[in-house]
Amino acid sequence: MVLAASYFIFDLGQYLTLDYAQAQLARIQEFRDQNFALTALVYFSIYVLIAALSIPGALIMTLLGGMIFGLLWGTIIVSFASTIGATLAFLVSRLLLRDWVESRFGAYLAPINRGIEKDGNFYLFSIRMVPLFPFFMVNLLMGLTSISTVSFYLISQAGMLLLTVIYVNAGSQLAQITSLSSLVSGSVIFSVVLLGLVPLVAKQLINVMQRNKIMRAFPRPRQFDANVVVIGAGSAGLVAALIVAGAKAKVILIEKDKMGGDCLNTGCVPSKALLRSGRIMSYIRRAGEFGIEDASGQVNFAAVMQRVQKIIATIEPHDSVERFTSLGVECIAGEAHIESPYTVTVGERRINTRSIILATGARPLVPDIAGLDQIDYLTSDTIWFLRELPQRLLVVGGGPIGCELAQAFHNLGSDVTQVDMAPRLLPREDPEVSEAVMNKFRRSGITLLTDHKLTNFGISANGNFMEAEHQSETVRIEFDEVLLAISRKANVEGFGLQELEMPLTAQGTVQTNDAMQTAYPNIYACGDVAGPYQFTHMASFQAWFASLNAMLGGLWRSRANYNAVPWATFTDPEVARVGLSEEEAKQHNIEYELTRYDLDHHDRSLADGEAHGFIKVLTVPGKDRILGVTIVGYHAGELINEFVYAMTHGMGLKKISAVTHIYPTLSESNKAAANAWCSARLPEKYFPLLEKYFRWRRSGR
Repeated sequence: MVLAASYFIFDLGQYLTLDYAQAQLARIQEFRDQNFALTALVYFSIYVLIAALSIPGALIMTLLGGMIFGLLWGTIIVSFASTIGATLAFLVSRLLLRDWVESRFGAYLAPINRGIEKDGNFYLFSIRMVPLFPFFMVNLLMGLTSISTVSFYLISQAGMLLLTVIYVNAGSQLAQITSLSSLVSGSVIFSVVLLGLVPLVAKQLINVMQRNKIMRAFPRPRQFDANVVVIGAGSAGLVAALIVAGAKAKVILIEKDKMGGDCLNTGCVPSKALLRSGRIMSYIRRAGEFGIEDASGQVNFAAVMQRVQKIIATIEPHDSVERFTSLGVECIAGEAHIESPYTVTVGERRINTRSIILATGARPLVPDIAGLDQIDYLTSDTIWFLRELPQRLLVVGGGPIGCELAQAFHNLGSDVTQVDMAPRLLPREDPEVSEAVMNKFRRSGITLLTDHKLTNFGISANGNFMEAEHQSETVRIEFDEVLLAISRKANVEGFGLQELEMPLTAQGTVQTNDAMQTAYPNIYACGDVAGPYQFTHMASFQAWFASLNAMLGGLWRSRANYNAVPWATFTDPEVARVGLSEEEAKQHNIEYELTRYDLDHHDRSLADGEAHGFIKVLTVPGKDRILGVTIVGYHAGELINEFVYAMTHGMGLKKISAVTHIYPTLSESNKAAANAWCSARLPEKYFPLLEKYFRWRRSGR
């Protein structure tokens, strides 16, 4: 700071002007002839210092380099001096500013850093070649990104070389130069700019060539039977097929099992139907709270499961072959196999298609644990075949599926033990959220075994048992049925992806870009098979982009945006979230302000006997822009939608506060949370003045 300030205080810029350089031309050349090495060292040091401190004058120094040392030596000295100085400026920016910028703008920098990691070298090289970008700004801004110092140095050295040669060569004619603007002609600058764009254009061409190369291995049909083939008739596949058919393109939908996929048959629909039966039973047990005496009920588990199947059957026509056929979708039952990016076979039928959409979903993950193969275990796919209520149910997994089903079976009368190796349930949520759910589970009688690592299963004289390690001790639990609800694995095997060598992510999902496009330019993926969010609503969201891009075939690319992704866990209390949690904000060093509204005294919640939980809103410091919302409580999954809408459309808490909500409703709690934010920011320092003003008004003067 002292060195930089000295430049301005002592007006050192007068020595870095064209007139001064020309006036001292003869003396400098004479000194060079007497001591070349010393001249080079002094010049080199001054240049490095100017570049490192981001002081204006690099252009004059470059011209002097050409004037003093000629084209060859001038280019060598200037090239290394400018790059070393730029790298020092880069390091200064990284040392002094990066942590502060990360703490305030980490969420915004994250996608930039991902882009830098992927294509940063190309962009830096191009920017270095284009004289329209001030080099000192490039140095400072790149210091805020994740690019490595070595990469920055090497790319800067190469990228600045062409302009260095041009200006050093111009400097060799310094005596004839009348102004800096006359150094290089407009045509030369324009040519350099075009040359600087070469790496970016080359990058795009390389991508196109790579994609074309991967497709050249497969013969392209002369004619196509379909515009799009969709594999999988779950949430993602059904939505994708409807969008394509709605656009009047030819679409073929292939499903090997049941239309509707997991959501209809084994996921969202049956689980919520079961949860409702369990909740009704829990209300019967609580009837005394509402002034209802002698209320009783007995669970007929077979009837409960029959009701679940009846609800599935009621919704089933909406996802049926008949309905989709009437809407223009050709539906085929059978196992699809991708022979090439252009060809899909189903049995003996061969279908040539312009695009393919993978919507094959996911399945429950079965862990590799000793003795598990001896047990007739259940998963979220097979638990719906039960017709007798398990007396002792062991639930393995503390995520949303495990928590929902553990509580549902407990409410219906099972003695439930839930085990997980994580230290708490719902580990993706904030600790206080997990604690609220765990406290409710414990109070109701569910046995929780967190921080327990499963070691083996077995069968004894007393029935099935599970053993787990907890704090170096072995814990043994006996059970009648075990539900595995650990995670879900994307369905990527058995239909041709291995033969295509389709790239997968570390999580085992198909690798896609934000246009839902895979490594093959005409194959797209959406839903659970693509991730990263394995929710029905996100499957439908992704299906829009996959189908639109598949139809357009590269003419236009629509990109998915995950800025406002909501989800809910339908336990009691419900947990819903959109955007950042408080724990995530801390992990990423994102500054935030917290507004919390507790539902203990909310009128409608009190009337319904559900006055528990809270709304927690994270906002940008000093602003009402929402970073994330977590709701714990009665119907949290419904309440969150107002915040999802606000975040999607860039609305802040002031907008929510200004909306009239019906009284008494649960949604009024959203307005209360927004009002809490506004109340905390009232200009209290002006209240004494207001008090005096109104006292004066009352005086009658």
